[in-house]
Amino acid sequence: MIAFPAGVTVWIAGGVTDMRCGMNSLAIKVQQGLGRDPHGGEIFCFRGRKGDLVKLIWHDGVGMSLYMKRLEAGKFIWPTSGSGEAVRVSAAQIGYLLE
Repeated sequence: MIAFPAGVTVWIAGGVTDMRCGMNSLAIKVQQGLGRDPHGGEIFCFRGRKGDLVKLIWHDGVGMSLYMKRLEAGKFIWPTSGSGEAVRVSAAQIGYLLE
């Protein structure tokens, strides 16, 4: 498990995302779709259609990182928002979600 800073803001994108997207495409989705700055130090999480794959992008002040996790069995439990936008969670909550 990757240890993110305790005070970092984490955004979970509502709905599903095309998991063929790479770091740059996801950063554009953050900027245009969520209206956030992908280089602002926040973590952004995206889930694939099947629910077994998530991708996270994070700019730590030095460079952008892309993390990916695929489950062998089961699916990620994904929160939903009424408007289909991003849901804000804590770094501890994203840790639980990814475990």
